[in-house]
Amino acid sequence: MPEMRFVQPSSGPPAIGPYSPGVACGNLLFVSGQIPRDAAGKMSGESIEAATWQALQNLRAVLTAAGCSTADVVKTTVFLQDLADFPAMNKAYAEFFGNHRPARSTVQAARLPADARVEIECVAVIGQ
Repeated sequence: MPEMRFVQPSSGPPAIGPYSPGVACGNLLFVSGQIPRDAAGKMSGESIEAATWQALQNLRAVLTAAGCSTADVVKTTVFLQDLADFPAMNKAYAEFFGNHRPARSTVQAARLPADARVEIECVAVIGQ
């Protein structure tokens, strides 16, 4: 089994449980679900667009700490508290990723950590 390396970004919020924000294994990086918390750990984002943007910024912090960028992301999963927020989330998501289009699943969840409206996780390839 390839060696695992645990990734903790110097910026971004701390984990709120016994897990790593990111785990690198072989040439893959698994980024734990990121919710819209700022570096101080406070929830941010009045709108779903702002909440999505903050969650994606937190995701970027983990990618950067592992030596990756958004261009290395191959798969995301988006969890929404309310699937009615999909169009607004999708707009912020599209702006964030630009022309890069990783595979994605989007699901509605009954409840997310810290009562977040959105949570986003991803898998990236290291060293592309």
